Amino acid sequence: MREPESSARDVAIQAEGVRLPGSLTLPAAPRGIVLFAHGSGSSRTSPRNVFVARTLHDAGVGTLLFDLLTPAEDRVYATRFDIPLLAGRLADATAWLRGEGEVANVPLGYFGASTGAGAALLAAAMPGAPISAIVSRGGRPDLAGAQALARVTAPTLLIVGGEDHDVIALNRAAYAHLVCPRQLEIVPGATHLFEEPGTLEVVARLAAAWFRRWLGADERAPPAH
Repeated sequence: MREPESSARDVAIQAEGVRLPGSLTLPAAPRGIVLFAHGSGSSRTSPRNVFVARTLHDAGVGTLLFDLLTPAEDRVYATRFDIPLLAGRLADATAWLRGEGEVANVPLGYFGASTGAGAALLAAAMPGAPISAIVSRGGRPDLAGAQALARVTAPTLLIVGGEDHDVIALNRAAYAHLVCPRQLEIVPGATHLFEEPGTLEVVARLAAAWFRRWLGADERAPPAH
């Protein structure tokens, strides 16, 4: 019998007096749900994040893509880099998702891009954060701060383009502060936005494999390194 197709619906997340629009997509019997934290100047419609999300859907993982800032907030350059604010919004979205009865007990993960990676790791470091896995794409995990990185318990995958030299250095520095199961993957020939042919597909495959592994689908996965 054919499995039911994924369901998708628009949602509105209440966070400290603002409403943040989003899109929740749930495959039949999702193995987990990944909340996306986009980079500065981006939004829930980021074509790169949408591409990765579709790959996750094919792997049986649901996604929540939402705007971290209102349009007025996003026009303020400094607000785009307010990592504590962004992490708080991500935590609010996580709490909202935990209150949705149909998925209240589904394992959760974070996918952060650029500055969103710093926000994802800072949110994951908060006491009681119900996060089972994290993936960073071309991220700035260093923006979470060394103390927060050391508190992250969720297995974390850092993906960086091989030509994104400054960000590679920042990721290596952040990697040294992580004590959770962790892995650093460098995609050859890719720049910061993974615009080169085939490079975003590599990111999506790595992310799907990581979430399937740590959200409980692949019980016999080898240990992280």
